[in-house]
Amino acid sequence: MLPTTPADEHPPLPERTPADFFAVDIRVGTVLAAEPFPEARKPAIKLTIDFGPALGVRRSSAQITTHYTPAALVGRQVVAVTNIGTRRVAGFVSEVLVLGAMPGPTEVVLLAPAHPVANGTKIG
Repeated sequence: MLPTTPADEHPPLPERTPADFFAVDIRVGTVLAAEPFPEARKPAIKLTIDFGPALGVRRSSAQITTHYTPAALVGRQVVAVTNIGTRRVAGFVSEVLVLGAMPGPTEVVLLAPAHPVANGTKIG
């Protein structure tokens, strides 16, 4: 049986237009390096991700420590928003937002393609 999350924990957001969705650049990348990020306020891992020749290598701070260790992430494909701008986290510049399902308040399960795809493949 699949776990369920009460609907009131994640109420629906206001409706958006298709143009809003297509303005978000969501791509697949492969984790090249991962390291603990003890300086962050909340438990996190620093990721270095290859998004292919068009986007290159980008970095992210991801709060994914419940299910993942840095060593287990290297070589894994992830899905990320690549045009969200940068955010500074404890002196570290996070350039992309890695996406995941959020079954609990501190729990993230990473999104990934079911089969390997080229780095930089667009999600739509």
